[in-house]
Amino acid sequence: MKKVIVIGATGTIGKAVVEELGKRNEIITVGATSGQYQADISDINQVRALFDKVGKVDAVVVTAGALAFAPLAEFTPEQMQVGLNSKLMGQVNVALVAQHALKDGGSITLTSGSVSELTIRNGASASMVNSALDGFARGAAIELQRGIRINVVSPTLLTESLEAYGAYFIGFETVPAARVALAYSRSVEGAQTGQTYKVW
Repeated sequence: MKKVIVIGATGTIGKAVVEELGKRNEIITVGATSGQYQADISDINQVRALFDKVGKVDAVVVTAGALAFAPLAEFTPEQMQVGLNSKLMGQVNVALVAQHALKDGGSITLTSGSVSELTIRNGASASMVNSALDGFARGAAIELQRGIRINVVSPTLLTESLEAYGAYFIGFETVPAARVALAYSRSVEGAQTGQTYKVW
């Protein structure tokens, strides 16, 4: 049984990941304001403090991170910084700390999204951030030591999120969170590294 930190554990994807991985593993839940531990992952010092408190674990999964959606003609640098600071650097911060904090042979699983390739209106920032996360994992995979692996899960719109975000994703098929959670299991409990698991 692995000990797995799930950051963003109370979100739609996070809950499904906790349920799926929890069938076979010990789960430690983390949120910005909820869970067994709290941390703002955009602050690397809070990420370091989190791993200091939790101690050695086998894997970390991140399903947290905010993005701004707006028409490109109106997008401000401040709106761009939302995704860069939260979803991109927040997850990168976790990876930077986790590479030293995980047990040998551990794994890091980050979350990007289908708009890295399946672009949508108002989604330029999301496309940028998600593409960057996919690229970061490929680059990091060849440098991680002690057998530590890193992968990314790239989901499309969740069935559970259709009401909230469906207007951005006209014509897209949705996927249930439980199906997306399987990709996180493949990352945590499998053997691959440097992969982006697309659940589209």
